[in-house]
Amino acid sequence: MAVTQWVENPTGGRDRGPVALARAWGEVLVRPRRLFRSAVAPADQAPGLVFAATVVFVEEVTRVLTGGAAYPVLGNRPTASVLFWLALATVLVAPAALHLTAALQTVLLIPFAPDRAGVSETVQVIAYAGAPCVFAGLPFPKLRLVAATYGAALLVVGVSEVHELSLPRAVGLAGLPAALVFGYGFRGFAALSTVTGITWTDVTALL
Repeated sequence: MAVTQWVENPTGGRDRGPVALARAWGEVLVRPRRLFRSAVAPADQAPGLVFAATVVFVEEVTRVLTGGAAYPVLGNRPTASVLFWLALATVLVAPAALHLTAALQTVLLIPFAPDRAGVSETVQVIAYAGAPCVFAGLPFPKLRLVAATYGAALLVVGVSEVHELSLPRAVGLAGLPAALVFGYGFRGFAALSTVTGITWTDVTALL
């Protein structure tokens, strides 16, 4: 059976379309446990992948419009270059990073979550946890830090709910994936450094 399915009437999972996408975004922000219970279904990654791609697209477009993105110009065609890099980030980089992070999360879960759900469900959890990061492209480090922190918290809640773990255990098991996605991917660590003045060198010096 293929890992990803896109069917007209899936059992569980999210409905398709822009309205359902907006509803999922609002629900995961205010009722995350309900969203993770109702929206995450085995072998139904498509709505989650579209959700994640949309979040990345909005975040990257915001960076472009506010001057925060410095994409390389190809062939002296700046507009075409921006469109190319946006497409690359949305269609290729985001799904690849999502699946690699889900694989890492699954490896971390194996020894500690015997009743865990599958990789497909983990992909969906990470995708929906990125909801706050539609604001991560705005040129406000404090807002970017809040968005990244909220996304990491949503990932912990999703891992706890979908993989049937206590919140403390989910914090430990989701910490590394959260750092990769929200700390590096959505630039939460850079925002933290800007807001507090603490650099990675300072952190390692204390360890």
